[in-house]
Amino acid sequence: MIPIKSPLAPRADAADLLKDTDLTGQTAVVTGGASGLGIETVRALLGAGARVIMPVRDTARGEEVARELAQATGNSDVHVLHLDLSSLKSVRQAASEILALAPQIRMLINNAGVMATPQGQTADGFETQFGTNHLGHFQLTRLLMPALLAAAPARVVALSSSAHRLSDIHWDDPNFQTTPYDPWQAYGQSKTANALFAVELNRRYAEQGVTANAVHPGGIMTGLQKHMPEGEAQRRGWIDENGVPNPAFKTPAQGAGTSVWAATAPQLDGVGGLFLEDLQQSTPLDEANPNPLFGYKPHALNADSARRLWTLSEQMIEQTGQ
Repeated sequence: MIPIKSPLAPRADAADLLKDTDLTGQTAVVTGGASGLGIETVRALLGAGARVIMPVRDTARGEEVARELAQATGNSDVHVLHLDLSSLKSVRQAASEILALAPQIRMLINNAGVMATPQGQTADGFETQFGTNHLGHFQLTRLLMPALLAAAPARVVALSSSAHRLSDIHWDDPNFQTTPYDPWQAYGQSKTANALFAVELNRRYAEQGVTANAVHPGGIMTGLQKHMPEGEAQRRGWIDENGVPNPAFKTPAQGAGTSVWAATAPQLDGVGGLFLEDLQQSTPLDEANPNPLFGYKPHALNADSARRLWTLSEQMIEQTGQ
């Protein structure tokens, strides 16, 4: 099978992908649209005429970004509302507000996330990264499904990461209650969960017109690294001794490219359950000669694991009463 690719270069800016695309009349929801990749994702969608809803944790910052992007793109059809993915109560409230604004949603880009946080718990008692990155988006997507189905064909984009390689799901202890906590293992688990979520969502809803793919945006320095000490970033080769990012890394506008491609590309009409990066369908990681920035491990697309995670996630949420 020939991998699906964009005709543009792997590092094309998100806005370049849509320069000849008209999204007028289509509604997109982008979580975490007030920082990093989210800003560039929203910028590209607004520039193509889409209506964009930005559920964000910091609404003051979100409103500031929305004003700036509306002025820059000439499209003022952007709406900000509060969403804290670490609280299922907040997720439910945000979903209700989104559905009131948009009974039809063509694109849902689950972009927000946290990385390598100190050990902690969400408001509902889940490990912070699994609860925020996966369960928050899992529940938000389920609650928004009526609007996605109403807009079909519709697409869901789940932001994963090459860090999924660090960990499969800790099936017996996803909340690190007995397992010694490692922030990168926890982050890796959450990013594997994001990919598996896309696989199972696609299996369940593709025939009804809602497809889903996972996206690795690439190596990018954004606010996501706020929990990482500078020395660790240097040891990992992400920045040099002067704080300059690794030249192999992308800009936020380039990093948002694959998200926007996944949400809009004609090549992906009716196509889901894939792991996408560098504006193309990814391939299994070559364990003998691994590329640090390209390739996925098979556990991230395992169909049996995807079904199992969906069931586990439903059970975990049901136990909270939310």
